[in-house]
Amino acid sequence: MARIGYARVSTVDQDLEVQVDRLRREGCEIIRSEKLSGGSREGRTELATVIEFLREGDELVVTRLDRLGRDTRDVLNIVHECQERGAFVTILDPQVTTRGEMGHVILTVLGMVAQMERRFIKERQREGILNAKAAGRYGGGKVRFDYDRVRQLSDEGASASKIAKIVGCSRMQIYRILKKA
Repeated sequence: MARIGYARVSTVDQDLEVQVDRLRREGCEIIRSEKLSGGSREGRTELATVIEFLREGDELVVTRLDRLGRDTRDVLNIVHECQERGAFVTILDPQVTTRGEMGHVILTVLGMVAQMERRFIKERQREGILNAKAAGRYGGGKVRFDYDRVRQLSDEGASASKIAKIVGCSRMQIYRILKKA
């Protein structure tokens, strides 16, 4: 039986270390992490790898439920996939596990709260953008990557992995940039 940790932050600017340290302290032998939105499972290859790796009796550990996902259906599907493999899911804050029936109920409620929180965040963001536009202060989000450099490296034959290392982002981000080109 293995304790496998999964850490996630939404943007490349955020730091994973707090989550990774906590998962290590909790005895996770393997820890996978990624920097992608939890709004959907699309592109979350590390999470897919963790689920695929789970065996009977293993435990998937995350620091908070919203690290697993912010959509109730996704969270419940992830939990279901883990259970199909005979594994358990444990959330550290608040301490909840799927080892017992009550854990499923609590996870469902927490999943709904995480989804609601995501909606509130989007509403506040929309309101802020509208207010900034009305005041003439909105200039859009900051450009995080040099798109021309990404395209140039790709044209020179560099792989997505190599470009990601050079630019300092995920392969998925490189694929998105190149798809737009």
